[in-house]
Amino acid sequence: MSRRLLPQPLLSLTVFLLWTAISNAASPGRLLLGALLAFAVPLLTRRFWPDPPRLLRPGLALRFCGVVASDIFVANWRVARRVIGPLHQLSPAFVEVPLEIHDPFLATLLASVVSLTPGTVAIDVDRQRWVMLVHALDAPDPQALVEEIKARYELPLKEMFAC
Repeated sequence: MSRRLLPQPLLSLTVFLLWTAISNAASPGRLLLGALLAFAVPLLTRRFWPDPPRLLRPGLALRFCGVVASDIFVANWRVARRVIGPLHQLSPAFVEVPLEIHDPFLATLLASVVSLTPGTVAIDVDRQRWVMLVHALDAPDPQALVEEIKARYELPLKEMFAC
């Protein structure tokens, strides 16, 4: 199938699988509707998709997804404990993370990963200075947070996409 008809094959597969999972029935009509959505959504949104860099190390991408999923689970637990505990012990902070990634797609992906992890929200990516502004619910050592984001998320993204 050409890229004109199926511009984002992975997105199409994801839409179809999500539709199948949330529809909770595998009737032919629902599967057909899922296939139509999987075909239509990428076609209707293709103008909004930037050209992402090419993924060169898919095995590392799978490992990265596991790290992110694990971090989300652990961060949920930590945030719940911190919020239930004494709030005066929290050290909220705005932290600037200098980026070595200078690709808008990857910077957005990094900001999304940071925002998915409870307790941190990426507020802005300054593409002039290549700095990501992050708000952390509890960052007693802001430099440690910067190093953690760079080591756990930015470095693997650089390696996966060879930037």
